[in-house]
Amino acid sequence: TPIQFVSVLRFYKGAYHSLKNKSPSMDLLVALGTTVSYFYSVYALFSGRGIFYFESSAMIITLVLLGKTLESRAKSKTSAAIEKLIDLSPKTATVIRDGVYTVIPTSQIEVGDLVVVRSGEAIAADGVVTEGSTHIDESMLTGESLPIDKTVGDKVYGGTVNGSGFIIFRAQNVGNDTVLSNIIRMVEEAQSSKANIQTVADKVSAIFVPTVTLIAVITFIVTFFVTNELVNALDNAVAVLVIACPCSLGLATPTALMVGIGRGASMGILIKNADALEQACKIKALVLDKTGTVTEGKPSVTELITLGEMSEKEALCYAASVEALSEHPIAKAIVSAYDGDLLECSDFETVTGYGVRAKVNGKSVTVGKASWIESCLGIKIETKHNPNTLSVVAVDEYAVLMISVSDTVRVESKDAVSKLKSLGIKTYLVTGDNEFSAKAVAKSVGVDGYISDVLPEGKVNAVNEYKVKHGVTAMVGDGINDAPALAVANVGFAVGNGSDIAIESGDIVLINGGISAVADSILLSRATMKKIKQNLFWAFFYNTVGIPLAAFGLLSPIIAGAAMAFSSVSVVTNSLLLKRVKLK
Repeated sequence: TPIQFVSVLRFYKGAYHSLKNKSPSMDLLVALGTTVSYFYSVYALFSGRGIFYFESSAMIITLVLLGKTLESRAKSKTSAAIEKLIDLSPKTATVIRDGVYTVIPTSQIEVGDLVVVRSGEAIAADGVVTEGSTHIDESMLTGESLPIDKTVGDKVYGGTVNGSGFIIFRAQNVGNDTVLSNIIRMVEEAQSSKANIQTVADKVSAIFVPTVTLIAVITFIVTFFVTNELVNALDNAVAVLVIACPCSLGLATPTALMVGIGRGASMGILIKNADALEQACKIKALVLDKTGTVTEGKPSVTELITLGEMSEKEALCYAASVEALSEHPIAKAIVSAYDGDLLECSDFETVTGYGVRAKVNGKSVTVGKASWIESCLGIKIETKHNPNTLSVVAVDEYAVLMISVSDTVRVESKDAVSKLKSLGIKTYLVTGDNEFSAKAVAKSVGVDGYISDVLPEGKVNAVNEYKVKHGVTAMVGDGINDAPALAVANVGFAVGNGSDIAIESGDIVLINGGISAVADSILLSRATMKKIKQNLFWAFFYNTVGIPLAAFGLLSPIIAGAAMAFSSVSVVTNSLLLKRVKLK
């Protein structure tokens, strides 16, 4: 009794609203089936008939509520992404007002304020550099692992992290107008607008519920007038409602989804909600982030080109010896590329935004941007490489080595894209990186198209465009800058070794990293949806055969209950077979 009238209260409310809106739903089916089973059992108890359905009613309520609980738990985690985005912005900032350095809360920064940013500090607002030079980690916006050099006149963005330099910038966008605030707003809007997919059972209920109810009423009236026995009329009517009770219908979808989600977890695919699993089988286009998703996400030396008589190994030794004293990511990549002993340096100097130089074995060694080396030596260096990822090594008066540093493509990326194409899915690379890098990676992995130089809002726009062009569109990403696009996509795949914010914003987490698991997720979704359709067939098969028999008095309520139980067993058994399905 407490189960019936406390736990089912939400279904009674849902049933009322569905009737009010003239669209009967699963809530009405649950409320109707369990209420009839309960009250008939109460009548049977006090009349001494000995046929009860209390346990059937309780079982239906428990299973349906279990599904609702799992769904609500998944939804409650979405706000965590927004909280982590807010934490990116520093709580305080140092501003210069009337020539005095003052520490104030970030919320009190005004447009026009001069803001001081020291080494390693997060930037508190959007603005333009007025003094100093540095390199800034803008991966929050672009997703790129390489820092961006900044000097007077360059823009900086709130939430990004300063490197080793010291800068002062003039605030232009503060508070809710910053790029970081726009990212937070986009994630909030995307999550709130993401409507749950109406289940197949709900759609069928709109027709099934009134039909069964009408058959039960007609059965009661006809039986009563033919036999003039109230008990027989009630038995036949209840038999119709019991065999039509939504036990197998209610189990058809959640059991297959639970098994499918469990199968995914064993494969390293964490499916956070049932909607994502249902939508994945319909994907027509897939948007891929570049850095950390298609590529490794960290710079490494990809090519060495000697420019003089000095050997490649000796020139690299000089470069690595100098760069070992630098904290720049490119410097670390160069040091990692050399496997010998380093030489002792003196007079080390960092020229922020350009490179480094020092004395090594009495020789002047300079490592940095090609344009800087050209101006230092008064020479011209010809190259087809991306100038943003190219370092030149000069020893004394001569350029001796060119080092190409870039983010390397993951080993499995090309095969993963090929597998997705075989499933009939269009693939697109969308990145905050430059045209040169984007084009090279796109060609390497074989995607259908690419877009470069986009901020988070540009990725959202790209996803929306592909939705219009192709239909159901998914997004794969790993960075903070991917969070809005992951949230707005029909299905968001977050790479497991990516940022917490991307993982919270995504619908499916690829725990083992890499995009090779995306195709597996889609195949798993297709297999699961196939099982759901089979389950619905069996659920309705029993109803189609059993309801007419019950209506004509050929099935007693107890036999109808047994048939209902058998249909439930067949549905659960069929769902469990999903564990053995081969995902080719």
